[in-house]
Amino acid sequence: MRNEIQRLTPGPVLMDWLRRHARAFAPLAAVVLLTLGLVAARRFARPDLDGIAAAGAPAEAMAELNEHREPVMFVGLPELPAFLQPSGGSAVISRRAILRTILPQRPRMELLKYLVQEGDTLFGIAEQFGLKPETVLWGNFDVLQDDPHSLRPGQELNILPVDGTYYEWNAGDALNAVADFFGVTPQDIVDWPGNRLAQDIDTANPQIRPGAGLVIPGGRREFVTWSAPRITRANPAVARVAGPGACGAVSDGPTGEGSFIWPTTATYLSGTPFTSYHPGIDIAGSTGNAIYASASGVVVYAGWNNYGYGLMVVIDHGDGWQTLYAHMNDVDVTCGQAVFQGNVIGGVGSTGNSTGPHLHFEMQHDIFGKVNPFDFVSP
Repeated sequence: MRNEIQRLTPGPVLMDWLRRHARAFAPLAAVVLLTLGLVAARRFARPDLDGIAAAGAPAEAMAELNEHREPVMFVGLPELPAFLQPSGGSAVISRRAILRTILPQRPRMELLKYLVQEGDTLFGIAEQFGLKPETVLWGNFDVLQDDPHSLRPGQELNILPVDGTYYEWNAGDALNAVADFFGVTPQDIVDWPGNRLAQDIDTANPQIRPGAGLVIPGGRREFVTWSAPRITRANPAVARVAGPGACGAVSDGPTGEGSFIWPTTATYLSGTPFTSYHPGIDIAGSTGNAIYASASGVVVYAGWNNYGYGLMVVIDHGDGWQTLYAHMNDVDVTCGQAVFQGNVIGGVGSTGNSTGPHLHFEMQHDIFGKVNPFDFVSP
C-alpha cells in the first residue's frame, strides 16, 4: 500500500510549481490534493494533466506526471455489440403501471341470502352468482316449487356457494340415504367445509341437528313438473285438475298443416329458454300484443290455470301435436272453437306466476313429448 501511495504522489518539482501558482490554480490544486488521499478511488486520483499543461506547467513537471498516467482506451462503434431490435416493430420499451393490488379470490363456503328485486329472473340471479339456474331452484324448493315463474320481488332465496342441491336435515335421516338420493357419496357432503361435519361421522346415525341445512356439492334431483298434461280433443276433461279453463266434450275440427308459425309479434326471448324444468320458451312482448294460433286445430282449454300459468289456451292440432299459450292478458276463444293457423286467440299478458308481460309457449307431441319450440318454429 505504501509503495502504491508513493507511486501516485507527485514529485518535488510539481509540488513547488503548485505552491507558486496556488492562487491562480487553487480550484484545480484543491481537487488534485483531495483525490491523492483516496487510495480506493485510484482511477479518479490522477491530476488533470491537460488542464495543467494548458496553464503553463513546466516540462519537467509534465514529464513527471506522465510517468503515472495510465493509458486510455477508446472504443469505436464498430467494436460495440450489435443492437437487437425488439420484436413487434417497436424500439420503445414501455412500462405498464398496475394501479391496484390483485388478491386471490377465496372460494365462498357459506350459504347466502338474496332478496329478489323487481325485474329479476332465474337466469339473471344464477349468472350474478356464477351458478347454474337449476341450482337456484334446487336450493329453494319451498319458495319456488321448481317453477321459474314462481319468482316474486321480496322473496328471500338461498344462494348456494357451488352448483349442487340444498337439503334441510330431518330427524331420523341417514347420511348414506341422503347422499344416494342426490347422486353423490357421503364423503362429498362431509368434505364440504361449510357443512362443518366431522370426518369420522357415523353416516348411518350422524346425529345432525334437525333443520340444519346442508350443501350437497354436485348433487341433483328430478324436477317436480307442474305443467299441463297432454289435452286431446277426445278427452279434454283430463285437464279439470288444472283449473276452471278445462273444457268438456268438443266436436271435431280442423287439423294442423304439418308446420307451425311464430305465435306473437315480438321475436326475442324475455330470459327463460327451454330447459328440463321449463318446458317452453318465454317470448317477450307488451301487454295486449296479439297471440296467434301456431297451427290449425280445436281449442281444448281456454281460461284460468291454477298452477301458475294464469290465463291459458291449449289447442289440439289433431295430428299428435298440442300447443299451449300462457300468462295471457285476455282470451279471445272458447272451448271447442275451431281455429286456423294465424287466427288471433288472445293477447300477451302477465297473469299467473309471471314477472312481466310475455308469452309462455309450449309444444307437445304424443310420441316426442314436450319439445323445444325453436326446433320447429322460428320468428
